[in-house]
Amino acid sequence: MVERYPLMVPGATSDRDVTVWAPWDGAEIAAVAVSDLVTVETALETANRLFRNRDGWLPVEKRIAILEKTAEIMGERFEHLAIEAAREGGKPLPDSRVEVARAIDGVKLCIESLRTQHGTEIPMGLNAASTNRLAMTTHEPIGVVVAVSAFNHPLNLIVHQVAPAVAVGCPCIVKPAEVTPLSCIRFVEILREAGLPDEWCQVTITGGREVSQKLVTDPRVGFFSFIGSAKVGWMLRANLAPGTRCALEHGGAAPVIVAEDADLPRVIPILAKGGFYHAGQVCVSVQRVFAHESIARAVAEGIAAEGAKMPVGDPTLATTEIGPLIRTKENERINEWVRDAVAAGAELIVGGNKISASCHEATVLFNPPADAQVSTQEIFGPVVCVYSYSNIDDAIARANSLPFAFQSAVCTQNLDTAMRCFRRLDASAVMVNDHTAFRVDWMPFAGLKHSGYNVGGIHHTMHDMQFEKMLVIRSPEL
Repeated sequence: MVERYPLMVPGATSDRDVTVWAPWDGAEIAAVAVSDLVTVETALETANRLFRNRDGWLPVEKRIAILEKTAEIMGERFEHLAIEAAREGGKPLPDSRVEVARAIDGVKLCIESLRTQHGTEIPMGLNAASTNRLAMTTHEPIGVVVAVSAFNHPLNLIVHQVAPAVAVGCPCIVKPAEVTPLSCIRFVEILREAGLPDEWCQVTITGGREVSQKLVTDPRVGFFSFIGSAKVGWMLRANLAPGTRCALEHGGAAPVIVAEDADLPRVIPILAKGGFYHAGQVCVSVQRVFAHESIARAVAEGIAAEGAKMPVGDPTLATTEIGPLIRTKENERINEWVRDAVAAGAELIVGGNKISASCHEATVLFNPPADAQVSTQEIFGPVVCVYSYSNIDDAIARANSLPFAFQSAVCTQNLDTAMRCFRRLDASAVMVNDHTAFRVDWMPFAGLKHSGYNVGGIHHTMHDMQFEKMLVIRSPEL
């Protein structure tokens, strides 16, 4: 019998479950209780009551101790967290181990930020109106945090949304992706084991759009954190209650410019990893590679050769490099997009086929049409498109032609070429001789245009979940 996870909303009950299936083989992993409107109201009322009771706020010393213990417990359960994340989300075990290590580091980054953040002095006495005054700022939590998360990094994304809320003292309600809720549940269980009172972080798997919208758009929500599709994210932002702040992290169609002087033996394996990592189910995966016409075919064939060597299969095995798609319908969609591109004139260099109901071959397309879906939309699958160009400014214009802008890259040995691309690419980050999916958890991580709103990253999220409150003292002794 599979394990059943009850509601993590104190005082609420549920008579309905959702089943969690392994994307690799469709095996039933667990059953998780589903929240209804009554449950969501209970969670919101509890969180709001905590926030309104300033005498009951958790002191920073207590929050640091909870986070330290959380990191310690996660380290003790490292391999279990990695295997279970791989099983429910499909990310291969070696990469899931990296995710757990990053998640632990993310918790430690919260502690680091608490120990180093500080207010500032506002200059006074500069004119007659400000004499005899001293002004300074401090930080206070912004209010109830509601976090809605995605499936593709089922532990680390939750850490990025929940741990900052705990760190700054915001009551938090988190809604993980319905297909990957277990890593979230385990993390919140660890927080509670580490000393966080149950009411300060509640988990809801909502049943239906009406319930989700109630959770997000309620006027008691101070900050809304969303990771997922642009369509849903922008819709929810448009319906937020007045005063609710938010951060949205959506997807992209990450471009790479490969100049004719690029060191191909060095960068091709890097680009292949960035394109096929987690079966391409990463919001900044390498998707569109614009290579100079003198080397374009060599780039396409090189990435194809690297992809063809990557074992595809069971994500819980240490030898697997490409795991399953999260849903079989996504595998169908990706395969259809590839077939449509080939029918429209793209050259299939490698792959192009489903391996099973859940897995797809690493695929490289050469010069797909500019209006093909693989060229204009986020693929979110193990497909890399390579396009030839003759003029680098034309390549930059093509890279900038979509309504998405997130991370990008340029591969070159020439500093001037790197700087030209850096200044002209529509992107929040430009990697030089690296893939577009590079990230460490203390750096800013921001989607532009349709790709998001506000800035992610542990320190930045903690900043957004607080506000600076100013104190002005008037005294004749000043």
